[in-house]
Amino acid sequence: MPRKILILSPHTDDGELGCGASIARFVSEGDRVQYAALSACEKSIPKGYPKDILSCEMKEATGILGIKDPIILNFEVRDFPKYRQEILDSLLVLRERLRPDIVFTPSSFDTHQDHKVTREETLRAFKQCTILGYEQPWNNITFNTLAFISVDESQLERKIAALSCYRTQKDKPYFNGDFIRGLARLRGVQIEEQYAEAFEVIKWVIR
Repeated sequence: MPRKILILSPHTDDGELGCGASIARFVSEGDRVQYAALSACEKSIPKGYPKDILSCEMKEATGILGIKDPIILNFEVRDFPKYRQEILDSLLVLRERLRPDIVFTPSSFDTHQDHKVTREETLRAFKQCTILGYEQPWNNITFNTLAFISVDESQLERKIAALSCYRTQKDKPYFNGDFIRGLARLRGVQIEEQYAEAFEVIKWVIR
């Protein structure tokens, strides 16, 4: 049976950065993957770009990974702590609508305030689901590499291609293809595979 997988991304791009190659693998294996971004980050858009540019870039990026109709909510970037209850309510709606088996969310070690709220409310909303925290080294002082998903060359290339859609973010070093490949190679070496992505086990449910 195909798994139902939900990728929760506090902002447009976090899901692709944290588990883009795994998304490509899940889609290729026939799993039902849905992607939800909690903010389109309109306050963070560089000068000269239209206000919906990050939403457009996200739709293009997730399309490359094989996701149709990503969900975009409109919580204000950097203000998630103020909207904690509203975020929980939105996640509960997603839970009832999608009924996922596995949820990917930021890790417990992520220092960004929006990411921390997303992780905490994910744990409250999805009590019946396996929850894995994805790795974002620029926000993590430490990280528990307790779960690994091996990915192949084509899946990694899809992740790199998806991230290249974020033209507004191209100057950030963690969007660099060499960095993405190097991290995947490091995680692959740890499990004797060519490439992998690493995750924190926040909760593991077996039925």
